[in-house]
Amino acid sequence: MNHLSGRIALITGASQGIGRACALELAKSGATVALAARSADKLEAVATEITAAGGAARTYALDVSSEESIKACAKSVLADLGKVDILVNNAGITKDGLALRMKLADFDDVLRTNLTGAFLLTQAVISSMMKGRWGRVINITSVVGEIGSPGQANYAASKAGMIGLTKSLAREFASRNITINAVAPGFIQTAMTDVLPETHKATILSEIPLGRYGSDADIAAAVAFLASDAAGYITGHTLDVNGGMYMG
Repeated sequence: MNHLSGRIALITGASQGIGRACALELAKSGATVALAARSADKLEAVATEITAAGGAARTYALDVSSEESIKACAKSVLADLGKVDILVNNAGITKDGLALRMKLADFDDVLRTNLTGAFLLTQAVISSMMKGRWGRVINITSVVGEIGSPGQANYAASKAGMIGLTKSLAREFASRNITINAVAPGFIQTAMTDVLPETHKATILSEIPLGRYGSDADIAAAVAFLASDAAGYITGHTLDVNGGMYMG
């Protein structure tokens, strides 16, 4: 259970949902976790949960839509913890709307937060991994980035972009023993999906061969595997965790 002992893991969007679940799982596996998000109160609650279970956690303010915030967060984590071994790029937003009516600002905001933010944070911490000649970057993409979704042109583009980013970075950093992979959740019950109309949820459920929605724990288990030495020969891969909803 302590196969990540001595490792430092930075998780974005760690205050709730998939990010929180990833933080709990990596801490349970022995990593010291740096929790990053905009909501300080929620982050402190997650940190308290981790420390109460015997783990180690610190919290950091982060707005992944801001280059300045990304640089400041990375600098603080490296100063406090000395390195980053594992980066989970999870933070993301949606601003759904039909393509014909979508405002450029809504398109740009989603790409800047979901895709550009992941790139900039990776850029900010990967030198630490290079120095240690060991690293894991895990990008949380989406099944929507693989199959598309009406009304989510911006979100689908950002998540498809993360898959391309993952493959390109994997080729660049493989020689330094740094693996870059993605996890593509299907329909996972989170605060982001809870707001969908019930008719939409029912339609999605009918398309999942396993016949159930996923949980944030399902995603966290996949992330923990990719962060481990057991996944050391896997890079540039997108791991689908979707109940069979998409089989690429």
